[in-house]
Amino acid sequence: MRIAIVGGGPGGLYFGALMKQLDPAHEVTVWERNAASDTFGFGVVFSDETLGGIGNADPVVADYMSRRFARWSDIDIHFKNETITVGGQGFAAMSRKELLELLQRRSIELGVDVRFSTMAPPVEELEAEYDLVLAADGVNSQIRAKYADSFGPSLDPRPNKFMWLGTDQVFEAFKFFVKETEFGTMQIHGYPYSDAGSTFIVEMHEDVWHAAGFDETSNDVFPPGVSDEKAIAKIQEIFAEELAGHDVLANNSKWINFTTVRNRSWRHNNVVLLGDAAHTAHFSIGSGTKLAMEDSLALAACLHEHADLESALAAYETERRPVVESTQRAAQASLEWFERIGQYKDQEPTQFAFNLLTRSRRITQDNLRLRDPEFADRVDREFAESQGLTQVAPAMFQPYRIGGLELKNRIVVSPMDMYSATNGVPGDFHKVHLGSKALGGAGLVMTEMVCVSAEGRITPGCTGLYNSVQRDSWKEIADFVHGNSSAKIGAQIGHAGRKASTRLMWEGIDEPLESGNWEAVGPSALPYGPGSQTPREMDRDEMDKVKADFVAAARRAEEAGFDLLEVHAAHGYLLSSFLSPVANKRNDEYGGALENRLRYPLEVFDAVRAAWPAHKPLTVRISATDWIDGGNTLDDAVQIAKAFAAHGADGIDVSTGQVGKEEKPAYGRSYQTPYADRIRQEVAEPAGIAVIAVGAISSYDDVNSILLAGRADLIALGRTHLYDPQWTLHAAAEQDYKGQGAEWIPQFRAGRRKPPSSRTDAVRPRLSLLRETEDALANAHLRWRPSRNAEPALVK
Repeated sequence: MRIAIVGGGPGGLYFGALMKQLDPAHEVTVWERNAASDTFGFGVVFSDETLGGIGNADPVVADYMSRRFARWSDIDIHFKNETITVGGQGFAAMSRKELLELLQRRSIELGVDVRFSTMAPPVEELEAEYDLVLAADGVNSQIRAKYADSFGPSLDPRPNKFMWLGTDQVFEAFKFFVKETEFGTMQIHGYPYSDAGSTFIVEMHEDVWHAAGFDETSNDVFPPGVSDEKAIAKIQEIFAEELAGHDVLANNSKWINFTTVRNRSWRHNNVVLLGDAAHTAHFSIGSGTKLAMEDSLALAACLHEHADLESALAAYETERRPVVESTQRAAQASLEWFERIGQYKDQEPTQFAFNLLTRSRRITQDNLRLRDPEFADRVDREFAESQGLTQVAPAMFQPYRIGGLELKNRIVVSPMDMYSATNGVPGDFHKVHLGSKALGGAGLVMTEMVCVSAEGRITPGCTGLYNSVQRDSWKEIADFVHGNSSAKIGAQIGHAGRKASTRLMWEGIDEPLESGNWEAVGPSALPYGPGSQTPREMDRDEMDKVKADFVAAARRAEEAGFDLLEVHAAHGYLLSSFLSPVANKRNDEYGGALENRLRYPLEVFDAVRAAWPAHKPLTVRISATDWIDGGNTLDDAVQIAKAFAAHGADGIDVSTGQVGKEEKPAYGRSYQTPYADRIRQEVAEPAGIAVIAVGAISSYDDVNSILLAGRADLIALGRTHLYDPQWTLHAAAEQDYKGQGAEWIPQFRAGRRKPPSSRTDAVRPRLSLLRETEDALANAHLRWRPSRNAEPALVK
């Protein structure tokens, strides 16, 4: 093959070297616009997986790298004049300059034609003359821009400002310096890369950056290689204590806004993107150099394994895209956490450290327990102390008081529509469904959305609380829960609004009824989506009638014996559609600005609050974002939550979306938790009310991690409880927890031990186990001390 590589960074050079090793007959040319000696940056960090791949592919490069690595396993988090050290992480870093020099030498000795200080010919010429064109030209890729129609790039510039610096202080571990200044919260990401220096990245929100006067040089143009010396002098002053007399080192250092790069496709004919040209991931989660070199390994292997170029490039993207997207999801969570770091400034150091470590959801409490059991135990212990509890237990099994209601644990069975009622009356199905979840150990079991009128039902199969027959049937269910378990039961009441009069879920979700339909209503005459019924815009009389229906339903819920009531103001149902500018286009006092859109939902909530007993908690479920351009955002959700809190809500149940069919949710593990987190920090914590997190939370480890980090007070799980009605009890067994937070009823008590598996009888030598334990403890705290030891120091 004739291969053209545009960009002589680590990814491009490494790919060229790999291809020449696979077949010396390949003709590989690299164009790099900078000189060979122009190396920007300080240190690069690698994972064990990446190093393993490099070792298999090129032992020469791997051996050199391994001899130059700074290695350590500790993370030091400096916060509020306290240093929290967490071990067992495992890092390897080296100088970016040394890495680039190594790859330059290796490429040239293998016969790659590397042309420094040379601009590449136009890509259309390369495309015609070469079999393969590799675009390794970085985050501002000109080739990607040239073929934007094919690649479909998406660029997401973030609000934080950061500057890549170094220091001659040799850190012993990965360092997070989180500093509360007169301007706001600033943070340093630091790590050693040699026996002579460390990377020193300063980052802060744009608002803090402006307040500190760093915008003084924002209009200055710095040529390549020239650093912002005024800003660096100010950084040296602000972080004098952290630098401890050492210098800040600059190398093309200037303020940058990180940009997340994504592409719909990485291929255009025989042109393929690699590294930052194809994708970026925030530096707080990993190294762009690491990702680029992993791309090179995968691309070289695919080209070697496939007979034709099209198949090879397709295989490359198929192999790498899931890995990259997973990394980008973690990086997105991480960068957003650092953008909001100021909201955690009041947390205690241990909780803050745990929060920081688990920010991307890749590290959890169980994961930390394997890496550093002492720290994990400290987190559990201090969480219990912060709650005024004497028993140390998994966070999910600690009791919680919401309003005047004491819950035995933090697990909620989320409201789930079952579409199985007759004339709005719940039956045996609902009794078994909700009763089994109560017997399964959850602290609070929530009904599906119980509709306040026949016209307010989503489907003919939805339950209601608009007559005495329905009330009495619900009372039978509530009595069963109270008589056979220590769980509490809550009712969620709502009105379907413009999403009313549709088929049962399994007959066609959100599709209009073919017959027997009723008229839908809403704040405006706008359908939920294509093919949906167009609702009638409500007038004042109808708004009063629906409000009265909510009040009557609340009174019947009290008569039925429910312990908690929730007003459903999410998911595009009536109250939610009043809140959203997507569905509410009214021209009166109930439309327009958020203050007006809140007016009717708050009227309903106030009326329900007055009808519902004061000693029983009343919560509200909201959609914290519409996932639609022009719809509500998290900033709006914070204001909505504040309004409900001011009107007496005891808790905010934070969900998202389902407001319009055009939504584009960013699904993923625990993907809605950041919304609950912000509302808890900014609204619930100051108001002393609860926040319930929902959405793709399925493991007890994730539940514990969310609670311990202070992102929510209660966790609601839906599909997880459909999969396993006794999920809470099984989670207790998995964690070897025995206590009041997870009591087995007498009839089930014989099954509280996990059944033996085929490996239960495996016997391992005792001395071997002891040695493994000692090795694990020894490696829990590895620090980089090159000046004191020939090898990295193991510190127990």
